[in-house]
Amino acid sequence: MKIGFLFPGQGSQCVGMGKDIYEKYDIAKRVYNRVKDLTGIDIAKISFEGPEEMLNQTKYTQLAILTMSLAVLAVLKENGISAEISAGLSLGEYSALIYSNAIEFDQGVKLVQKRGEYMQDLVPDGEWLMAAIMGMSEEQVEEVCKKVNNGFVVPANYNCVGQIAISGEKSAVEQAELIAKEMGAKKVRVLKTAGPFHTSKLLDSSNALRKELEKVNINKFESKVVKNLDGEFYSINDDVRDILAKHIISPVRFSKTINTMIENGIDTFIEVGPGKTLSGFVKRTPTDKNINNLAVNNIATLEDVIDFVKKGE
Repeated sequence: MKIGFLFPGQGSQCVGMGKDIYEKYDIAKRVYNRVKDLTGIDIAKISFEGPEEMLNQTKYTQLAILTMSLAVLAVLKENGISAEISAGLSLGEYSALIYSNAIEFDQGVKLVQKRGEYMQDLVPDGEWLMAAIMGMSEEQVEEVCKKVNNGFVVPANYNCVGQIAISGEKSAVEQAELIAKEMGAKKVRVLKTAGPFHTSKLLDSSNALRKELEKVNINKFESKVVKNLDGEFYSINDDVRDILAKHIISPVRFSKTINTMIENGIDTFIEVGPGKTLSGFVKRTPTDKNINNLAVNNIATLEDVIDFVKKGE
């Protein structure tokens, strides 16, 4: 069994996420308490009690998802479960970098706190929207965006075969939805995000984050991480700070990320954090290999995964 961890990004949050794991496992509770000490934010209270409007604010969403992922990781580690390769969707890449020890826990938490603040506070004025288009190829979605004449919209997340997220001005995204349906899209779903993420509109956020990244130590990777920018492994020659600064203004190549992991022998994917979006992407990835596809988002799924891995050892 060759395990790969996948870490979810913004949009996977829900009120109550992580609460049962926090209540049962002391090691998970220590993660939440450490994040509170580092940031001054009671992220457990916001995650478990909401209100939803507060949890959905980018400055809290990113920290909440990161914290739950790290808390679940701590329980998995305590049970001897580790991954040879990891990756995350957008924000989730920070969980992967912390897991690999390329970025230390404390610095990673503070960095994500700043990232969330910048991506909320430095968004240009206007109404912004992201939506997932289902049932179209990458080239078709790119064509849809080019046909829009009612504002700015571009492909943002190449999630998996047949699902690509677009990002931009609300009016432009809504026009793209109509064009996509006319061109044969199966479905278009608005995402729970709050800005034109992974587009040039977040250049101010990117520049502010770059200054924060200069303060962060980058360590030797203890395990492999696949980066969003190109779906390839981080290498010793990569400038991690530069990649993470570009990260929020560049499309996410997650479909390629999954394929890279499969091509390098991953046969057991474990999604670590709220929701099961990334497990869905794996499920829709064509492969002739036998793949175990698991997600940990509550006590029941956590204990199922622990049992599954231990039986397979």
